Amino acid sequence: MSSTLVYLPADDLVVGHFVHLDLGWLEHPFPFNTFKILSQDQLEIIRGLRLDKVRVDLKKSTVTETPAEPPPPPAEEETTTPDISLAHGAAIEMKRQRIAQNKVLRTRINATEKQFVQAAKTCREITRNIFSNPKSTIAQASGLIGGLADSLLNDSEAIVHLLGDKIAGEEIYHHALNVAMLALLLGRELKLERRQLDVIGLATLLHDVGKVEIPDRVLLKKDPYTSAERELIKEHVAYGINIAKNAGLDPLALRIIAEHHENVDGSGYPRGLKGEAMSVGGRVLALTNAYDNLCNPPNIANALTPNEALSLMFARQRSKYDTAMLGRFVRILGVYPPGTVVLLSNDSIGMVLSINSAQPLRPVVIIYDAHIPKNEAMIVNLEQDREVNIVKALRPSQLPRPVYEYLSPRQRVTYSFEQPGSGH
Repeated sequence: MSSTLVYLPADDLVVGHFVHLDLGWLEHPFPFNTFKILSQDQLEIIRGLRLDKVRVDLKKSTVTETPAEPPPPPAEEETTTPDISLAHGAAIEMKRQRIAQNKVLRTRINATEKQFVQAAKTCREITRNIFSNPKSTIAQASGLIGGLADSLLNDSEAIVHLLGDKIAGEEIYHHALNVAMLALLLGRELKLERRQLDVIGLATLLHDVGKVEIPDRVLLKKDPYTSAERELIKEHVAYGINIAKNAGLDPLALRIIAEHHENVDGSGYPRGLKGEAMSVGGRVLALTNAYDNLCNPPNIANALTPNEALSLMFARQRSKYDTAMLGRFVRILGVYPPGTVVLLSNDSIGMVLSINSAQPLRPVVIIYDAHIPKNEAMIVNLEQDREVNIVKALRPSQLPRPVYEYLSPRQRVTYSFEQPGSGH
């Protein structure tokens, strides 16, 4: 099959051609290096770039025939031509401003990541100290959740960021914190009272504490569990309730921990509860816990992408979850949650970095561009760049090696939202 990419002289281009500009990002005024020519002004700007030839994708072009040259204007009429150099200069200046904004965004994400790492360390201390010093440990956990809830409630448009891969072996603490973040976001979306958020957050942070009683050889096993091992792992719920009860945890928090593997259709464990027999907090935790387990299973080879996990839960497992909560959860994370690799309508490939909970369908995407160094990669806010849309999600394994290495899709997906002091 012949390639649909051809090289055409710049003077042969017409409106409707889908072009690839082989230039650095700051060497032309367009938002992307690949796009369809939509106007005569764009055509004149491309011709002004002094390119001998331009790559054109005929398959993506919408040119049906070569248009005739427009007739010259009547002699008595004065024509005006766009000041291409002025427009070019203004667009380049806007790009420089975008580069500066991207640096600010990277700084904010780095600050959020440092806060997450510190919170994960606190989670580890809580798990280790809950036996020896239960009262102060619960106070420490409550303080952590209270701080997270404060920052979330004080920000009407909480930005959910994808963070980098974390230290191997720390997954259990990152899972607890991940689920706590997501549960608080969902709880706020459901307009739960502050007292409920605090209790749900505390229960979420401690929901897997019973796993300390499960041998690592079972807990961290990569191969499929035997039926005996599955039954043993189910016991972590009962172990966790006993540990949390002995630590003096609130009865409602104990109930939420007890329900974190229940399903509203009765298919969960340990009691097979149905519908509203589960508490609100239990339904929130069961949903967010299931999502993170799909994205971050013990055997990373079985991990689903965030987009696949949400799609599976919504399309094939919907009966397991509170339908209204699942709908709100999808709204929070968007159709393309952070960590999703996407194909854009202009043929660019990117990875979703952040979503704004108020605009979840138009996330912030980092773009692959061979002309831009990886550490300066273009970050595009699709809420602002509305001429480009996401076409579909891609599996990281589908990416060409250079694109994969450039975007560095996360093996383990970790989310956090900005907190006061992050620069937001």
